[in-house]
Amino acid sequence: MVVALELLAAFVLIVAGAIGFTNAVEWLGHRLNLGAGAVGAVLAAVGTALPESTIPVVALVRNPGDPEAIDIAIGAILGAPFLLGTVAMLLVAGSAIVFRERREQGDRVEIHPRSTRRDLGFFLAVMPIGLVIGAVGASNPVRMVAAVLLVLTYVAYTARTIKQGGDAEDEELQALYFDTSKKDPPNTGQIAVQFIVSLGAIILGAELFVRGVQSIAESLSLEPLILSLILAPLATELPEKANTVVWMRKGKDVLAVGNITGAMAFQATIPVALGLMLTDWELNRYAIAAGVAGLAGAALALYALPRQRLGPVHAAIWGALFVGFVAFAALA
Repeated sequence: MVVALELLAAFVLIVAGAIGFTNAVEWLGHRLNLGAGAVGAVLAAVGTALPESTIPVVALVRNPGDPEAIDIAIGAILGAPFLLGTVAMLLVAGSAIVFRERREQGDRVEIHPRSTRRDLGFFLAVMPIGLVIGAVGASNPVRMVAAVLLVLTYVAYTARTIKQGGDAEDEELQALYFDTSKKDPPNTGQIAVQFIVSLGAIILGAELFVRGVQSIAESLSLEPLILSLILAPLATELPEKANTVVWMRKGKDVLAVGNITGAMAFQATIPVALGLMLTDWELNRYAIAAGVAGLAGAALALYALPRQRLGPVHAAIWGALFVGFVAFAALA
């Protein structure tokens, strides 16, 4: 019961922190006069991706060198792109189908093909690097070089996205939660306070999550890696998944899809670079299977999304990739 409450508290803190953090980051982008595309595909995507990056850092700092902590860290790093390439895409397709009667575009998914191809192509090109290095057990110098290259690659991707910052539809910003007046734009101090408090909530939630996963793994004799691969992204990606459904219902397909594909670009680089630098990055069959499933889902998205029409078959494939991995992890 204590562990269950601990995990529940972790989920609440991480979700609430991610929502507040993303809200503050979007206002920061607005204050800096960044284009809507940059805010959606870079700042908002990084905001929703931050919790997954916090969990491995907390796990490794809390228990340096502990094999269970390393497994939890790797699971959180690879679980996010796995979920984004499967469940997130399933929600896009499912929402377009379910809400087709109330959407002006019906079941068509109206995106910016160039931006979508850019993000998904980037993910498909970069994500295999971490998987291959983890599969062959590369030496420490090779991992360090790869980590630096991944960071530099994401910096180049971000610069390009900001340069093309107007390639996403405008979205009216939700009021800053820490803005007491609501009648005028929040000041810099209010944005900063919400940013810091939200980040603190994420870090505390990550601490509780790591402790809870370790306790469950020990009591049920399960691999922490498997639990982290599934539980970490489910907890940390909830705000993004909720936004996906809401945006798709309103017909804001560019925002729904761009936020997901932007997060995928981030997840393939910065968190993987952290894993390469802070762990021995030796991936077992479960970690590799999750990565391959995420890549397969992204490849299907790259094929289907630019055609702007998703159907039950696409949704079924994305769902099967997620369920298939869970079954593999449970039965193997």
